[in-house]
Amino acid sequence: MKIRFKRVPISPPPGEIGTTPRHNKNRWRWSKYCAFFLLAMFVIAILFDRICPLPLPDANGQGGAIVLARDGTPLRAFADASGIWRYPVTPEQVSPLYLETLLNYEDRWFYQHPGINPLALLRAFGQMLLHQHIVSGGSTLTMQVARIIDPHSRSFGGKLWQVARALQLEAHLSKREILTLYLNYAPYGGAIQGVQAASYAYLGKPANRLSHAEAALLTVLPQSPSRWRPDRDAARAQTARDKVLQRMGDLQIWSKAQVDDARIEAVSARRLTPPLKAALLAERLYEAAPGQRNIATTIDNEMQSAMEARVAAYLTHLPDRTSAAMLIVDNSNLDTLVYVGSGAFADEARLGHVDMVRAWRSPGSTLKPFLYGLALDDGLIDSESLLLDAPQSFGDYRPGNFSATFNGPIGAAEALRLSLNVPAVDLLDRVGPARFVARLGNAGLNIKLPAGAEPNLSIILGGGAVRLEDLVGAYAALNRNGIAAHPRLRPQDPLIERNVLSEGAAWIVRAMLEANPRPGYAPGTFDLTTRPRVAWKTGTSYGFRDAWALGTTRRYTIGVWIGRPDGTPLPGQYGAVTALPLLFQAIDSLPRNTAALLPDVPPASVSSADICWPLGLVFDAAAPELCHRKFTAWVLNGVIPPTLPEREANIWSSGFISFRADAKTGLRLSADCHHAQEKITQIARWPALAYPWLSRAQRQQASLPALASDCAADALDGSNSLRIEGVTPNAAIARAPGSDKPAMLSLRAIGANTRVIWLINGRLEGETLGNKAFEHVFPTPGAQTITAMTASGLYTQIEIQVLR
Repeated sequence: MKIRFKRVPISPPPGEIGTTPRHNKNRWRWSKYCAFFLLAMFVIAILFDRICPLPLPDANGQGGAIVLARDGTPLRAFADASGIWRYPVTPEQVSPLYLETLLNYEDRWFYQHPGINPLALLRAFGQMLLHQHIVSGGSTLTMQVARIIDPHSRSFGGKLWQVARALQLEAHLSKREILTLYLNYAPYGGAIQGVQAASYAYLGKPANRLSHAEAALLTVLPQSPSRWRPDRDAARAQTARDKVLQRMGDLQIWSKAQVDDARIEAVSARRLTPPLKAALLAERLYEAAPGQRNIATTIDNEMQSAMEARVAAYLTHLPDRTSAAMLIVDNSNLDTLVYVGSGAFADEARLGHVDMVRAWRSPGSTLKPFLYGLALDDGLIDSESLLLDAPQSFGDYRPGNFSATFNGPIGAAEALRLSLNVPAVDLLDRVGPARFVARLGNAGLNIKLPAGAEPNLSIILGGGAVRLEDLVGAYAALNRNGIAAHPRLRPQDPLIERNVLSEGAAWIVRAMLEANPRPGYAPGTFDLTTRPRVAWKTGTSYGFRDAWALGTTRRYTIGVWIGRPDGTPLPGQYGAVTALPLLFQAIDSLPRNTAALLPDVPPASVSSADICWPLGLVFDAAAPELCHRKFTAWVLNGVIPPTLPEREANIWSSGFISFRADAKTGLRLSADCHHAQEKITQIARWPALAYPWLSRAQRQQASLPALASDCAADALDGSNSLRIEGVTPNAAIARAPGSDKPAMLSLRAIGANTRVIWLINGRLEGETLGNKAFEHVFPTPGAQTITAMTASGLYTQIEIQVLR
């Protein structure tokens, strides 16, 4: 009998299950396979990363930039090199509502997955097999970014490439960096990329101020930007938006009330136009910082819009090709609130691309307030010092006034307000042109002179070039205690301050200019309780090429320039009639505060005093005969300067004269002549050039009494006289019988051997040398005053009547 043995498997000891040699061999084999596979995948990933590096753009944008107002509103956008409009943002600069919608609608597991969501991919693959077409892509936000930065076909191979790029992105970037790329590069239709550009384009607001409905709209648009653009089909866009709102409600991210309210909000079609405000400022800052993507400015958006519209409307009433510039700054910190560089940026006829805020132009008379301020600081004048607006020569330079008329003796404040040229040139000659230019340049108001030219007297009448922004910074000093500063264009710009005048001089000059009434108003005829006090000055350059108006209130300083950028003249257009109305339109439209309406208390260095003409000294009640005209003047540091000395030695010297006279007859006694009863008499004499403009009583009051008959002549007597020949005093003249030509006279000044200046009714009409003839036509009937005067002060004057 054969015995069979049954093979019974022997169970391994506890703890050694599956550790038979065969099992160990299989396990080891699979471990090697897995390790090899993982190593191979790692090597492949490394090689893929090296061979196919990520084509990463700048996470904050590339090439383009946006210039923003102080409240974040876009002023102007610059497309990148490819013409794409993209305004870079970070997740912190986007509305939390948008981020909440985006992550819950597009990728709920964004912060958990490694770049791909396997469950979503399997679901998408199953739907594709079931429906034989792609139902959903299963893409994560990371995968969408991968497709944006490296576009591919919508095939199976393309999807694999997208997966590889998504894993590569996760390996190199943080979740925040990936999200930032999506925010800035997601497609929103046409040349618009990124949520910020889309928000401005479709909604007209930055992406940090979105409502629930707007957040939902901007979330869904990248899925089909061409079909759902609200500017093309608002109804379709609203349907897509409502789908997102429904999802947010189903997920209970937003309450039913929030979703229902959001549905009510309509999607409106907007015309896609890039913002274009403060265009030349934006271009200036963009060129100065080419690598900067978000450029913040100090511009007030609403104020800028209003002033651009105002300037454009104002120019419609001016000649063709006229442009304009306007700059408004806040006096407290010199923030530029309005920057209008040209009348119309896109207008080729007006050369709208030329920034006239920083163009060098002749300033006309706009520098005069600083000259008067320096004269105050130098102790040369007070606010009512006697100045002479009469024909004068300064070497070969013979300035005249814009109106060609002269006013004779005039106070400093009135001379500044009337912008008279001769008194200003006289003051500059005493202050010194080189010193004046250096003082202004040190304060930031640079004066550009022609090549090789040195500072001269013509500077005060526009014989140089300045920039509007420098003028505005200097005029602000009148409301900043004499401290000028350069206008700040960006919040980070430093405030560069320099003294141009002392606090007291700045206050006096401002008071002098504030007393100037608005055009069309007499002093005190408009309500100062509703309109701010304005210290204003105009200027016109030679040949009507530049019209200026500068004004400063307690809160703002405003500068206006009008002209043609190519420098061609605008006859008849000058500061007071062309630029000044626009200045006051701007001032009256600015926000106001109570402080701007009330008079300002003078600083401790400023006081008031009663002064007298012609001496310019303080009124002395003990000698009232020396005070021909009394004024209340603002004086600086208690200094009351006498009337400026005359330039030429002549017999009619001004000032105080004391002499002996006969007590009974009042006749003057010469040095070696004595009478029994004598008295000391004193008179105040006017400057010689002032006499043609004085009344008969004023001349008599300032005249020396006749010399006693028994006294020899002295140096106080005039040694020569002047008379007009060619017509008799009080004569009546008329045109020749049967002639249509007006009456004409040929006149000579007898007694002169130097230059003779001829004035008709105070208006300069010509010059002659010695007794050469002066011919003049009298087209207007009526009384005419003819004056002949020399530089030494000799003068003669007659009146005639011109008949019709």
